[in-house]
Amino acid sequence: MLQYTIPGYGELNLTHLVMDYNGTLAVDGALIPGVKDRLFALSDKVALHVITADTFGLAQTSLAEIPVQLDILAPENQDTAKLHYVRRLGAEHTVAMGNGRNDRFMLNAAALGIALVLSEGAAAATLAAADIVCTGVKDALDLLLNPKRLTATLRC
Repeated sequence: MLQYTIPGYGELNLTHLVMDYNGTLAVDGALIPGVKDRLFALSDKVALHVITADTFGLAQTSLAEIPVQLDILAPENQDTAKLHYVRRLGAEHTVAMGNGRNDRFMLNAAALGIALVLSEGAAAATLAAADIVCTGVKDALDLLLNPKRLTATLRC
């Protein structure tokens, strides 16, 4: 479990990390260098989940060696499917990361929502739904691995 006490923000007790794939962990279907090591570092603290439309069809191969639960979504209603997924896990114990418009509901529902702005950009509605916005997934994952960074971002 990842536990944080953030002044003016509150307590976070996170047991699940839910991530989009393309535009979050990957660019054009290829896993971003350095992500694999960070996911392994987090895997003994939280359950890792990747929920994706898998636009490029490379998520399963790219994530094969990483201890993640991979769910590939049907083309319809992806935004609500991601929301229901986070709710099933327990939104109050979940951190969610994504960039697409279909990620906005899960970021808003999660105890901690992190929007990412990579090469393909990010939907404005998703940015507005997030608690934190990062310009790199390695930076976002490092926030979770380095509690003082997270505290510096969220404290009042």
